[in-house]
Amino acid sequence: MLKFTPLLLALIYGIAMYRFSAWRTARELDAQSTPLKDPGLLALTDRLAGALDLPRVKVHVYEVDPVNGLAAPDGRIFLTRGFLNQYATGKVTGEELTSVIAHELGHVALGHSRRRMIDFSGQNALRTALAMVLGRFIPGVGAYIANMLTSLLAARLSRGDEYEADAYASALLVKAGIGVAPQISLFHKLDDLTATRKGVSPAWLMSHPKTDERIKAIKANEAKWVAPKKR
Repeated sequence: MLKFTPLLLALIYGIAMYRFSAWRTARELDAQSTPLKDPGLLALTDRLAGALDLPRVKVHVYEVDPVNGLAAPDGRIFLTRGFLNQYATGKVTGEELTSVIAHELGHVALGHSRRRMIDFSGQNALRTALAMVLGRFIPGVGAYIANMLTSLLAARLSRGDEYEADAYASALLVKAGIGVAPQISLFHKLDDLTATRKGVSPAWLMSHPKTDERIKAIKANEAKWVAPKKR
């Protein structure tokens, strides 16, 4: 029985972390967000809603400075105030912000946002269990190895989610008559908008795929969906 104790403790820890993280995230978003009110952006989100046969797509503004979009575990879509500020100054267009909303809708529709919260908790549990087990056999470096292995797993899962959400967004933007051009043009701007330092970490440890690889995948999907009928 004792040999299963680390795994049992890790499982309990994972469940507790999931519940706490979900509660904390919802509380923070409730306290620091307001409904999106920009008429131009609302008109564009109505086009997404029409393509999805929905009455409307609800988007909230998360009052923080970093440039980002996110999908909460409860299915709500958020753009940060930092992203809206870039739109207000003309550095990004309404269509480009709409591509972000479409991407986050993809995370919701494909179950990524809720699964990510579960994955986050599970990865913490796995990290704890591995550190306990490896620490017995490799004192001093067991925790380091456990952290590296779980980070590799998390990066791989996250990159797969991003490709899937990109594809969903591309299909939705095409159906809404907006097209994928804003999606691609925004990717070209993201490094500057988010002050990303290239070369900080290898691609296989990054939570998001490389920008050029994402653009290549989007163009490949567009070529399949909007292929000319006549050669």
